[in-house]
Amino acid sequence: MRQVYLLCLLFIGCSSNLPGERTVEDDLGRTVVLPPTIERITTLAPSVTELAFAAGAGSKIVGVSTFDDYPPAVDTLPRYDMLPTDFEAIVALDPELVLASEQVNSLKDIDIFSSVGIPVYFVAVNTLPDVTRAIRALGELLGTTEAATRRAIQLEDSLAQLSALTVSLSERPRTLFLIDDVTLYAFGQGSYIHDMIDLAGGHSITQTMTTRFPVLTDEFVLDARPEVIVGSFGLSYDATKLVSHHATWDIVPAVLSGRVYGLHPDPYLRPGPRLVSGAWALAKILHPDAVIDP
Repeated sequence: MRQVYLLCLLFIGCSSNLPGERTVEDDLGRTVVLPPTIERITTLAPSVTELAFAAGAGSKIVGVSTFDDYPPAVDTLPRYDMLPTDFEAIVALDPELVLASEQVNSLKDIDIFSSVGIPVYFVAVNTLPDVTRAIRALGELLGTTEAATRRAIQLEDSLAQLSALTVSLSERPRTLFLIDDVTLYAFGQGSYIHDMIDLAGGHSITQTMTTRFPVLTDEFVLDARPEVIVGSFGLSYDATKLVSHHATWDIVPAVLSGRVYGLHPDPYLRPGPRLVSGAWALAKILHPDAVIDP
């Protein structure tokens, strides 16, 4: 149907709207015209893939990027490169919709899909509540409302359970979350990371920084005196590496008390449903005596 539409649009000059088409607004405020039903989806970022699966639309996904590795069902799907984007491979899969991430994908790249008549819907997860909002929105978009609602409620219940454990804690350690242990990439104002730290019973020391992804200095960390340092360095991270890269940090409270921890990166760097389990893991680090497994 889409190929017929393209021929019509290019050579006959027919109307740009087909019977039954829907007009929706994505998370960037873009107007997106969609077919009445959607059965073939490709995704442009692992986080969006995970959100689509959480919304009950995993069976509609016909291709994912080479970076995708979760959930296990993606292992059997066709792959395409994303750096740079292999547009030809994606178009060959004949998707009716491409799902993109506001955090990862470029509007310039999206113009190419638009030129061949493939709609692109951007998803933005900037706060922790955005996770379940996005799942519900994708469920409505893709015709899987019941499954999406069910999963969203499960995640919201888990967050509420964690909040009940941490909301009354009097000790909220000053917490620094790092993306890298050499170049000090962190998260600035408005990030879901601060929501996670707050829910886990901590206080993020970078939450008021106006840059979205600030690069910190050693002096900032020395002045801020974090009591806990966590980073997406992997679960087997050797905490002594941090001081080997930043020798002056030997007086930082988190280093002195041995409260430097490596975390699996995916539940923190992929803004999707696993942020919820990431918040629980973070809470068990910050308050090991108060938080148990859900």
